[in-house]
Amino acid sequence: MCAEVSPGPDNSRTSEAGAGWVCGSPGTFNDLLPPRVLDFSWRRPAVLWRSRNDVLARLFGDPSNAIRRRCVAALRERGTPAAFTVHRSAPEFSFVLLGDTGEGDRSQYAVVPPLLHAAAGTDFMIIASDVVYPAGDGGQYPEKFFRPYKDYPAPIYAVPGNHDWYDGLRGFLHVFCALDADCSPPPWRGALAFVPRLLWRHPGPIDRAALAEARRTYRGAPGQQAVQPGPYWAIDTPSLRIIGIDTGITGVVDRDQGRWLREVSGGPKPKLLVTGKPLYVDDDHRPGPVEGGGTVDEIVRDPAHHYVAAIGGDIHNYQRYPVRAGDGRTIQYIVSGGGGAFMHATHTIPRTSVVKEGEFRCYPLRGDSLSRYSKLYGRWLRLPRLFELTPEEATAAVRYRLGIRPGRGYRSAATEVRPSRRARFVASVLGVPRDGRRRPRLLRLPVHRLPQRFRSEMADWDRPPFFKSFLRLDVTESQLRIRCYAATGCGDHETAPPCEDEVTIPLR
Repeated sequence: MCAEVSPGPDNSRTSEAGAGWVCGSPGTFNDLLPPRVLDFSWRRPAVLWRSRNDVLARLFGDPSNAIRRRCVAALRERGTPAAFTVHRSAPEFSFVLLGDTGEGDRSQYAVVPPLLHAAAGTDFMIIASDVVYPAGDGGQYPEKFFRPYKDYPAPIYAVPGNHDWYDGLRGFLHVFCALDADCSPPPWRGALAFVPRLLWRHPGPIDRAALAEARRTYRGAPGQQAVQPGPYWAIDTPSLRIIGIDTGITGVVDRDQGRWLREVSGGPKPKLLVTGKPLYVDDDHRPGPVEGGGTVDEIVRDPAHHYVAAIGGDIHNYQRYPVRAGDGRTIQYIVSGGGGAFMHATHTIPRTSVVKEGEFRCYPLRGDSLSRYSKLYGRWLRLPRLFELTPEEATAAVRYRLGIRPGRGYRSAATEVRPSRRARFVASVLGVPRDGRRRPRLLRLPVHRLPQRFRSEMADWDRPPFFKSFLRLDVTESQLRIRCYAATGCGDHETAPPCEDEVTIPLR
């Protein structure tokens, strides 16, 4: 654990204060907010309606691959190198990575002060998925991208997420690749083709002058400028090759990109994958299909490609799975999607089976996640005495239902706190899975199976603790060090953000 290997403030694994439940001082991030904070909520039907392309793509076919091929062809005609690679000569460097950033509200801005402090001296930033919510509109980049990161002094690269694709990737391509492309989908075919033709949300207009002004105003310094080769790319250095892929709306990599990925993955140099969809998440393996056959994870696991880690966004929390490959290597599969959007619950993650539970890491801790959601639902349902659990009660309930050692407190059987029936009931209703070896005494009905699809989206909040996170990665010729930092929203955590997890990977 970070707190055990390096000095610093408490984190969520050492104290409730370290988790942000008690703030010593208010966060200064409020001073960074624009005069009018964007009113953004996933409970608003208009926001969900603007994201309707997700449902249409899953029901009638995802046009992302066809649109991407057209855009990549335009980039090649413009002279973009065939390898889509940025070359950096320094063998030692650092960068920060965060995913799912762009709501433009307090939860995004709460990440900025700790990010700037932890990112001191880094050479660039990578945003892994969903730069702008809800639908990637080019007109929202000034307030949801340029303004929040105006004080980060180095270039920013990105891989698009599904929400960036809801305008056909037009805004993303203009801002990051300096490309104005035809982002309309090909015609749908079939008896029901009239449905997507009628309902598909087409790209909005690009105001080139407004975006150019935003860039000059907020990120106009020479050191901040970068044009990335395309929606997928590689950053090649003498010690590590970083490869970013575009997974579209539904997570399928197109045939041309798959061929490029295999080519750029070759050779003995260690490699790190950045993807819009994680390959391991919520104790589930999602290998990522490649059009025409094969999967992304097959490429990552191939011993000839020498991958050491794969980091994905899309899910709005932090998770790490050290998975042992068939040749004996350990590949670190990481979810890093806590950069600013609503938080996906971690208390719904089962006792892990893809790796040993003791090797798995997540942030927020399951108990903190359950406590946060219990307080929200207690307030909304006006049943605080029934639903609201303290962090201690929630941690005990998670320990009881999953049969795991908690991340904080209760280090021995003598100090374990048995959860009350009320706490066990709330944990079940809010989706804490049940360890298969344990049968609940209170509840016989499977209420823990209530639909989870919109629980997190409907439960966004704009006050501490936020439980956001980001990564700092430091590369030398011999090792890659990855640290996960928390953004709680507390003022006392802004200049010295808690380090929630750390792993060092040998590169030789």
